Amino acid sequence: MYEPISYETYGEYSIFQDGQQALEPVAESISRGWLPYDYEDSAEGYDLAKAELKNPLPYTEENYNKGEEMYAIYCATCHGDKGNGKGYLVEREKILGVPSYDDVGRAITEGSVYHVMYHGINTMGSYASQMSNEELWQLTHYVMTLKDLLEDKEQKEFVEDVENPVVR
Repeated sequence: MYEPISYETYGEYSIFQDGQQALEPVAESISRGWLPYDYEDSAEGYDLAKAELKNPLPYTEENYNKGEEMYAIYCATCHGDKGNGKGYLVEREKILGVPSYDDVGRAITEGSVYHVMYHGINTMGSYASQMSNEELWQLTHYVMTLKDLLEDKEQKEFVEDVENPVVR
C-alpha cells in the first residue's frame, strides 16, 4: 500500500515552487464558500448599501426562525429581545448608546442592517466571520421584523418556500 509523504506546513522543500508547501493563493482568487462583498467599510459604502442592497432570501418561516435563533445568540445581549436597545449588557451599563431599531434618525433598511453586521460599526464588531452570507440575511429578516413591531406595524406574511435562491 502506498504511504503518502507528509509535509510540514512551513517547512522548506526543494520540490515546491518558492521552496514552501504553504503558498499564497492566486491573486484575486475567491475562497470556496465565500462571496465578495462590493460595499466598502466607509460612510459612502454604508450609504450605498442602505440605498441599494436588498435581501435575496424569501421571507419564509424557516428563514425567520433561523434569524430569530441567531438574534438570541449574537444580538439580544446588547439590542434586547425586542430590538429596543435595552439588552442585558445595556441594563447593567456595560455598554451604553445601543440604538433601538426604530430610532427616528437611523431609518434602517435591509441593506444597512446587513452592512453593519458584515463590517461592524462603532463598538459593534463584524459578524462576517461568525455567520455565512445566508445566515446574515436570515438575521436581517428578523431584525427588520423587530423594527416593524417597534413601529406598531403588522408582521409581514410568510411566502411559500422558494427553491434555493442565490445568496449574495
